[in-house]
Amino acid sequence: MKKDTAKRVRAEKDLEDQAPGQAPDQCRQIAESGSVTTRVGGHTIHCLTIIGQIEGHYILPSQNKTTKYEHVIPQIVAVEEDPQIDGLLVLLNTVGGDVEAGLALAELVAGMKKPTVSLVLGGGHSIGVPLAVAAKRSFIAESASMTIHPVRMNGLVLGIPQTLEYFQRMQDRITNFVVQNSHISRERFTTLAMNTQELVMDVGTVLDGPDAVEEGLIDSLGSLSDAMDCLTGMIGQEKKKRNRPAQPRKRAK
Repeated sequence: MKKDTAKRVRAEKDLEDQAPGQAPDQCRQIAESGSVTTRVGGHTIHCLTIIGQIEGHYILPSQNKTTKYEHVIPQIVAVEEDPQIDGLLVLLNTVGGDVEAGLALAELVAGMKKPTVSLVLGGGHSIGVPLAVAAKRSFIAESASMTIHPVRMNGLVLGIPQTLEYFQRMQDRITNFVVQNSHISRERFTTLAMNTQELVMDVGTVLDGPDAVEEGLIDSLGSLSDAMDCLTGMIGQEKKKRNRPAQPRKRAK
């Protein structure tokens, strides 16, 4: 316990040394959750990072870089409920992970009223696809990629018709979410997921940045500055709507 505390204190001290202009609370936020709240152009933006493997109901090995969904859910709720935070930027570099945990996070982001923008850096694979399209506007770096494949499960599986039906229903949940939150059609998404000609040891398709945009999966190619410009623009429009005076109701003649 003492060793973990000392390690955390050293990490916070290193962050403070590297970023002397940041408040200690921000440094602690980065060290503990990989997120930061910052001000850009007069707007307050929370940056949420989803990296490595999304950890669900089972704890992954300690050497795995993980994003724990029980840590991310309260952050998303806090961003939505905090009146001082104007928008959410989601940075993704994930190989995927637990399907239900990933869908839970994606549903939370999709259900937010505040402006949200996602940016895929490196990769947004597997269940990272619904997370990438959950934001109101999505970007992907030109060098990034996304893997679309059907649901699979390792370990002991009962070889009965009900198991196959369960897999299909879970796949339908993912497909429905992606189709509803992007511009790709159900038929095209299913075709890409069931492709047998591209991956050597698997079924599916790998899309690089330009291909993901061309398929309608992601809205635009872009970098961090593009995503930030888009988010600040959306926040500005949202504030104008809130500050617009209400139109007087016309009386019925």
